[in-house]
Amino acid sequence: MNGERRRGRVAGLLFVLVWLSAAWFGSWEWNPNNAVRLFATLSIIEDGDATIDQFDGLTIDKARFGEHTYSDKAPGVTLMAIPAAAAVNAVTGVQSRDLSLSMYDAASGDFLKLRERAIAATTAAVLTAAAAVAVFALATGLGASLGAGVFAALAFALGTPMWGWSTTLFGHAPVAALFAVALWAAWRGTADARPSTGHAALVGGALGWAVVVEFSAVITGFAIGAYALWQLRRFAPRDRLRAGAAAAIPAALAAAVLVGYNLFAFGEPFRLGYQGVVGFDGMNQGLFGLTYPKRAVLWEITFGTRRGLLWVAPIVVAGLFGLILLVRERRTRALGVMALTGTLIVLLYNASYAYWDGGNSTGPRHMVPALAYLALGFAPAWCWLRSALCRAALAVLLTVSMVVNLVIASAEIATGGQDSFPLWSDVFGRFRSGDLRTLPSEWFGWSPVGGLTLYLVVAAGLLVMLESAVRSPR
Repeated sequence: MNGERRRGRVAGLLFVLVWLSAAWFGSWEWNPNNAVRLFATLSIIEDGDATIDQFDGLTIDKARFGEHTYSDKAPGVTLMAIPAAAAVNAVTGVQSRDLSLSMYDAASGDFLKLRERAIAATTAAVLTAAAAVAVFALATGLGASLGAGVFAALAFALGTPMWGWSTTLFGHAPVAALFAVALWAAWRGTADARPSTGHAALVGGALGWAVVVEFSAVITGFAIGAYALWQLRRFAPRDRLRAGAAAAIPAALAAAVLVGYNLFAFGEPFRLGYQGVVGFDGMNQGLFGLTYPKRAVLWEITFGTRRGLLWVAPIVVAGLFGLILLVRERRTRALGVMALTGTLIVLLYNASYAYWDGGNSTGPRHMVPALAYLALGFAPAWCWLRSALCRAALAVLLTVSMVVNLVIASAEIATGGQDSFPLWSDVFGRFRSGDLRTLPSEWFGWSPVGGLTLYLVVAAGLLVMLESAVRSPR
């Protein structure tokens, strides 16, 4: 197998493993953050409008303008959900109006669950799998071995809460995935003698759509756009103009979709759902809840036992170390500075937000976009730690991180409550009691433990195939 074919096979196996891992599990269908996005999708495809008046009593996440209720979220996930939700409606012949939707009605729960699982499998799971391939491609493109690239991709997609959030309709995982794709495209598109307009278009499209998914991406994705512009400085003015135009066109199309949705939903081009949020007074502080970073919050979202990132993704320590290594080397310094800056921006953003803890969240969910930046450091850390003992330690750290996030993804990512250490008391508690959500147990009559076991068997087979592809001779 020649080098390119082997690289392609490894990338394909990574995509399948990550997609399957996300699509296999699920989150509570009545979670307000999940449900409100689906409610807006159902209204669009069933009623031809974006009001969710008929679902008003079924979610606490909502906005009101005049006499009507709407989703308070950015519309990206709602819009991406339309094909899957419409397909399920068409195949089943059932619409929301056919049910008396209630949290206490099993048929209502199954109605939402089927659509949410189909949407997550065709949106967040696909984007995360593509992002894992982008992390792999960037790592190997910078000179890392295939093994180091696989380590980086698995650490990013399955060793962090990217895994759990990819089973939901929340916007965090799609934004982080789009950031990872944009990072790869910004690097690859400026690596040759002339900038690539195709890669520039991908940067603009990925960043533009990230903003449609989560408005905060304007802030948290700033470092990627700045890096792309910095990389263009060494090219001729004409080439810079061509690349800039190529990036601007898809970004403008994404903005047009957002304006079009606002006109369709609210009748105004620049009205945002967050302007009408109901029941969350903290959103009135500063700019939609953003004020200034708090020292205590910085501790809580990094080391704190209730929401700390290090407890749900200890592998990020290796990522941070690897980013420092990137900064130390001249040829990768700009990439490393950008990634460290992006991580810091996300951290400060999260620490400035009124609802920094994310409600019922396992780990700091508003920190998820930072995972795209930290992912750049995983392969350099692996390459620098060359001794067998150090790499064994990194492998153990990755294994621990993947096990923790397997537990989270299979039990419930949107939990956590207010206990001092909810990862153990709530999430591992659910896992120990067998309270799991797996594809076979939810739809094919398997026990939850049986569904988890089947996943482990299939995933182990894919991992063996990955190792074989990495180790096979050229």
